[in-house]
Amino acid sequence: QVQLVESGGGLVQPGGSLRLSCAASGRTFSAYAMGWFRQGPGKEREFVAGISYGGCSTYYADSAKGRFTISRDNAKNTVYLQMNSLKPEDTAVYSCAGGRLSGGMRTSQYDYWGQGTQVTVSS
Repeated sequence: QVQLVESGGGLVQPGGSLRLSCAASGRTFSAYAMGWFRQGPGKEREFVAGISYGGCSTYYADSAKGRFTISRDNAKNTVYLQMNSLKPEDTAVYSCAGGRLSGGMRTSQYDYWGQGTQVTVSS
């Protein structure tokens, strides 16, 4: 069992930055692919970014490319999402997820989920 706890959300002005963190329990964190998803008001959950278990491979939704960066520190059992040039449409609850296989862009490819952290982009 892996437990995931997100932090770092908040209110930020358009054009600002935030760094989200996701701390994982358990000794097998380095064996999991990790991903970030978000769910905006009245919208379905959507993929944002993913990273392989070793951190060598990263991939992004088109909406995140060039603005967001996913990274991980396996020594700290933590995955991060650096978000720059934030837009009002980035407003959502951001959740991290862990997958025992290769991860991916679909929610069904992940086995464990955090509760989420609210990000609000507004002036």
